[in-house]
Amino acid sequence: MSRPDLAALEVGAEVASRTVQVTRQDLVRYAGASGDLNPIHWNERFAREVGLPGVIAHGMLTMGLAVDVVTAWAGDPGAVVDYGVRFTRPVPVPDPGSAELLLTATVGVIDTEARTVRVDLTVTHEGARVLGRAQAVVRL
Repeated sequence: MSRPDLAALEVGAEVASRTVQVTRQDLVRYAGASGDLNPIHWNERFAREVGLPGVIAHGMLTMGLAVDVVTAWAGDPGAVVDYGVRFTRPVPVPDPGSAELLLTATVGVIDTEARTVRVDLTVTHEGARVLGRAQAVVRL
């Protein structure tokens, strides 16, 4: 994939978007890979007992899925030099079925001297933002 042209970018421009489905199987795989075996990510009864709407996706899984749209756009995962989010809402994952995440990346700030772009991410589930202040800085 080719890298974006810094000179061609404009603040406010949408540079990428994607819809991602998250299933219970994804949660099991992520739990195994990350070592995060918290029962809120796999046990419906436990999740409800602690006040959640049901089993929820791992926050770090949601964060990772979101930044993937940026790394694909940048053409190089190493181009992302900073990334941060605030977790604002849980993502319930039904069984059967999946949770749908809508990911949109827009140019927030361009620093031509540093050759960086701040990419602002909007991540929603059922119309509500699940990540706040989701921003990645990409060096082009």
